Formats: sequence, C-alpha cells, structure tokens
Amino acid sequence: MLTVFLMIPIVGGVALAIDYTQASRHRNITLNALDAAGMATALHILKGASDEEAKQYAKEFFEANLGPIDPAMTKLHVVLPENNAGGSTLKLSATLNYDPIFYPAFQAMRGASGEETAMTISASSEVRLKNTVEVALVLDNSGSMAYTGLGSGKKRIDLLKEAAKQLVETMAGQAGQVKQVVKPVQFGIVPFAASVNVGPENANASWMDTDGLSPVHHENFNWDTMEARNPNKRVELVRGIYRKVGKGWKEEEGDKVTRFTLYDEIKDRTRGDVDAKWAGCVEMRPYPHGLSDEPASWTRPETLFVPMFAPDETDQPDGRRRPPNDWWADQTGGDAKFRQEFMPKYFHAVANPSIQSGQGPNYSCTTRPITPLTDVASAAGMKKIKDSIDAMRADGATNVPEGMAWGWRVVSGRAPFTEGRDDAERGNDKIVIVLTDGANTYYTPESLGRHDNAGNKSTYSNYGYAKNGRIFEGTTANWWDYSNDNYTEAMNQQFDKLCSNAKDESIIVITVALDLDDRKRAERGQIEALERCASESRFRKDGNGKPAKLFWNATGGDLAEKFKEIADELSNLRFVS
Repeated sequence: MLTVFLMIPIVGGVALAIDYTQASRHRNITLNALDAAGMATALHILKGASDEEAKQYAKEFFEANLGPIDPAMTKLHVVLPENNAGGSTLKLSATLNYDPIFYPAFQAMRGASGEETAMTISASSEVRLKNTVEVALVLDNSGSMAYTGLGSGKKRIDLLKEAAKQLVETMAGQAGQVKQVVKPVQFGIVPFAASVNVGPENANASWMDTDGLSPVHHENFNWDTMEARNPNKRVELVRGIYRKVGKGWKEEEGDKVTRFTLYDEIKDRTRGDVDAKWAGCVEMRPYPHGLSDEPASWTRPETLFVPMFAPDETDQPDGRRRPPNDWWADQTGGDAKFRQEFMPKYFHAVANPSIQSGQGPNYSCTTRPITPLTDVASAAGMKKIKDSIDAMRADGATNVPEGMAWGWRVVSGRAPFTEGRDDAERGNDKIVIVLTDGANTYYTPESLGRHDNAGNKSTYSNYGYAKNGRIFEGTTANWWDYSNDNYTEAMNQQFDKLCSNAKDESIIVITVALDLDDRKRAERGQIEALERCASESRFRKDGNGKPAKLFWNATGGDLAEKFKEIADELSNLRFVS
C-alpha cells in the first residue's frame, strides 16, 4: 500500500510533464498558424479585400495551418487595421481549449476527479501594415532614349512612360485600400540627362546660391575684364559678395552680381527670349556635398546649389570647326580663352540679339523639372504624376550620379524638397528607382567635332568645365587625362560613393539597366555599377540562397514585365510582421 501512495506523485509528475509538453506544442502550432494567417491576410487586405472577406480569409488560413489541432477547439479574433487605435496594424488572437491526456487520470488517483482539468491557452500575433511608401522615379531622358528598344517597335522613352505609369497605377490602387493612413503612397519624378532641372520657380529658394557665395559660382568669370572696358562700371568683391562698383552703374551701383544677374541682363537684351531665362538646372555641388543629402546652409556656402550658366564661347572658328556653345557676340579681341571670359559682353546690347535653340546659357539643361513627392491615392495626384511622366523627352548626355542624388533629395524629409516624411519615421520606406540606357557621359569638344581653343577640356555641363577638376574629385581617376573614357570612369566612381551614402541612410535603391550591352566596355561598367548600387531584397533570394539584389537588366521588349516585378517588390514592402 505504501508503494501505491508513493507512486501517485511520481505518476502525477510524469503526467504533468507530458501534458505540459503537449500543451506547449499546441500553443506553438497555434502561434505559427496565427503568424501565417496574419501575413497572408495583410496581403489580402492590400489587394482590396473587404472587411468580411479579410476576416473569413484569416479564419480559413488559420484553421488550415492548425495541423493536429481540432479547429473546433479554437476561437479566432481579428482586429482589422481601421478598427484599432494605431490604424496600421492587423491583430489576430486565438484561444485554444486543450484537454490534457494524463492529468485527469492523475486527478482521479488522488480522489479529485470532479475538478475541471481542461486548459485554456491564449496566443496573439500582430502584423504592422507599412502603408507609407515614398518613391522617386529617377528616369533617363538622354538622347539615346529616342532609340528603338530591343525586342520592341517603340522608342525607349515611350516604353518607359508606359511601364512607369503602370507601376504608379498599381501602387496607387493598393494605396486606396487602407484609407485611414494619410498619403500612403507618394511618387516623385526626377528626369535626368546631362543635368537635373529643379524648377525655375525655385530661383529664390533658401537653398539656392542667390548671393554668389559658393566657391564654384564665379569659377568661369574674369571680373577684372569689366574695368578694362569701363573703369566706372566695375564688378568687385565687397565683403564676400560681388557687387557693381562705380558711378557708371548709376542707380544699380552696389547691387550684387550673380549668375542670376547675367540671366536678367541677357533677358533684357533679347526682349525676353525664352532661352535667355534660367531654365532651372543646377550644377553638382563640390565634393563631397554633391554626393549627399546634406542640407544647404548659408554658413557653409559650398553646400548651396548654384544655377547652371554656360559661358558664351568664342566667335572664332578653327577652320571649319566652331566651339560647342557660341551664343553671344564676343565684343573683344584676343585669344579664345580671353574672349570667353570677357564679362562686359553680357552687359551690352548686340545687333539682332537672339539665342539659337540648343545653345545659350542653358546649354546641357534639357530635361523637364522635378515633380516632388505627390500622393497618388488621389485623382489629382495621380494625374500630376502621369502628366509629368508623359512630358518627358529624350535629349542630352547621361549623368546618372546627379539623377540619383536628386532622387535621394526628393524622398528625403529635408530641403530642398520637404514633401517626404521625417527620415526617422518608423513604418515608412524611402525608395529611389534609377533607370538608365547608357553609360555616364561627359564630352570633350573634339569628340563632338568642335574645337577647344579656350582649353575648357570639355563641353560645359553639370560639373562645369572639366578643366576645373570637379569631375575628378573624390576619385582615383587621372586628373590629367581629359578624355571621354576617363570622365566616365570618374563619374562611375562618384556613383559608387553616392550609392553607399544613400544606403547608409536607409534609402532603398532599385536599379534598372535598359538595353545595355555587356560586350561594350563602358556599358558593361554601367551594368556592374547599377548592380553594385542596388539594395538587397527583404523577401527574395538568389540562386545561392542569399538576398537577391534589387537590380533588373531589362530590354525594351520586357521592360513592362520588369516593372511589374518591381511593383511586386514594392507591394511586399508595404507590410512587415
């Protein structure tokens, strides 16, 4: 009899251990089923499921994943995103009635068979829907985009317009499903070619160099030539700002002189010629500021954005060759360099003043302005973005680093463009999608059949003239090799640094190569640079089981399909467990 009494606690301990293990197993199965149902239901909601459809879908998915557990022993409770305080979480909780296997027998042995032995197990899971995504479409608008896309009878620029609009429409359709979130999906458009257009309406923005303080603002001007023309109409540096000095200026004496001043002078003398007005393009900031989202500050003039102003180059031909950008009368003698830097010409009238299309102070500024982040869940916002895409045109060279830099600035929460959410806001992804159909390009005049008697070493573009060295800053490229290939190498290296900087700030970078030929050295280099730049997917794996790169190598024939794959990637970003 003593042995029997001694066996009771031993049997009881074993019974409790077995039942506890089984109960824990059932709880884990229930929790896994909740997690699976939560993720699946979140996607179902984003695809447009109604409240009742979402709840039924969650119930069916949950019960299908319960395995050995009888669904009748469970009860599922679903709290949809619009029904909770946070407004962006899907909450699933379940209770499981577990009947122990051995514990009732143990209770009977100890004479307590009438007591309740069933156990209630609770579990919960939560899925936070990321209803805020901000995307900058950085799209190549260079001249080669007018070529016919491989595998297609359409121009690349037209194929791009169709694919980009479809991407926006897909994301906008999803954005409309979760209505409690303000601006769930925003898109901005950054057309780029040799430069980026920030919009002429920003001429007086706080981040623009309106006082000529940047160290690159006056790099192509020789203000000493003003005094040689008229000692009473000089331009001199006065307490850090160039100003009009001398009685010859009359009521204008003391006024500041900047690139904007030159535009105004030319505009007056051409009776408002549209090509004489600042079109909106800016130069790249000096290194390293051009490769960052660092805010512009008047206390650090090198961070300010400088309007592009392409100097008038000499009238003098060299045989049959002319300079790339002769658009105004020299009004002086001397060599090509002196004629180019002779500043009085901008302040004096010329016979039959006009600027030939494609030339002038806006040389290398060929794209339409940036469209800032816009809520595409609204009809007005959708129209604005689609109109911006439709307005794109193919013309100019290719400067991917500058396009990428402005894409980053568009999604940033800081100036110049402040439409983005705070960079530290949780539950929001900032994405830059970069597409290009060619290698980075910067040209010597000779490569275009022009002369360079002024020694500029390049045509004027986003980095200014190559002779000033800014295109080489921060790279290992040979500073004395003034060739197109070396310029491309320098720009590729700057692109690498820019990509690293953006990803370090949690920017998701998606890159697309369009019709690039890896048999050509420059284009192969661009493909490799785009792949290096791309972020890693949070969801897809490559053939080696590693996170897949967010890089697509597209042709004209499959561009639309590639953009659908990008839309799927963006859809996955809109929820996290």
